[in-house]
Amino acid sequence: PRPLFPGGDARRSRSRAAGGGGAALLPSMLMFGVILASSGLLLMIEKGILAQVKPPHPLGRDLSQRRGGLGDREEPVGDLEEEVLRDTRNRTIRTVCGQRTMPRSVWDLPAGQRRTVLRHLLVSDKYRFLYCYVPKVACSNWKRILKVLDGALESVDVKVKMDHKSDLVFLADMKPDEISYRLKNYYKFIFVRNPMERLLSAYRNKFGEIKEYQQKYGVEIIRRYRKNGGNSAGDDVTFSEFLRYLLDEDVERMNEHWMPIYNLCQPCAVRYDFIGSYERLNADANYVLERVQSPSFVRFPERQSWYKPVTSETLHYYLCNTQRRLIKDLLIKYILDFSLFAYPLPNITSEFCRQ
Repeated sequence: PRPLFPGGDARRSRSRAAGGGGAALLPSMLMFGVILASSGLLLMIEKGILAQVKPPHPLGRDLSQRRGGLGDREEPVGDLEEEVLRDTRNRTIRTVCGQRTMPRSVWDLPAGQRRTVLRHLLVSDKYRFLYCYVPKVACSNWKRILKVLDGALESVDVKVKMDHKSDLVFLADMKPDEISYRLKNYYKFIFVRNPMERLLSAYRNKFGEIKEYQQKYGVEIIRRYRKNGGNSAGDDVTFSEFLRYLLDEDVERMNEHWMPIYNLCQPCAVRYDFIGSYERLNADANYVLERVQSPSFVRFPERQSWYKPVTSETLHYYLCNTQRRLIKDLLIKYILDFSLFAYPLPNITSEFCRQ
């Protein structure tokens, strides 16, 4: 597969203000061990849970020489930690997606999975790129940018309620030959986020602020998992109840806000040219905007003042006040998001939680 993580060159880029089978196959424990070993991601097992460690890895020539649609140009090398992370992701994705059982294109996917990924691939024919949007990974701001590039929105700063359907072009709405052409010839990118952080963000937003989700999902969750919860309005779902609900849900039928990124964007079936991260949103967004040659006035939107970010302290609080067994069981469902995108599994050891 082509390299996935070309770096940006801060000295050359424009200055931008940036804000803040069938079924998906889960690797066996042996396969998971192979994946981790091949990627250089070091994990520590302590009291039954894998704890976070920094993955030291020697840098090779392949880190400073990548194509990624950039021809033979030597890419600028970023900081050591970022280069290790990119190399880890590259190696892991090559290992997982190189398995014979994994899909090689969207046409290898079952109809339901193909429909999901095509519905999440947004198209810019003018700038020849495809963006797989992942809810809770700054996708609203990327949709604003697409609308500005298409002329449907004057500026990313226009204060209007985001319509997530209108004035956007989805790959699912095109004919098979049109889909194949764009998948082969367009620049393709996604943005990813720590899986547990993304789930917590979805939980706090949807059940703490959105009445529609409280009524549609919250009422049912409380009815299922709480004794005498029939009178709840769905606005008091606990994080543990939410995780129990996720454990019982079929991944392919999940709401997109908590469906695993692997299932949403199928990184084995779609060979992305760039995988940016929420943790490096500013720099990675700048790189993509430069790479697709967007107009200089188009910039990544500033984070909204009302937005409440999930901090490491917040995540620590929720994880350490949730049953360990619940989190351990949930990791299996999201293991491809952790392993493919090189996110450490959460540390919920007693020692860590006492801090």
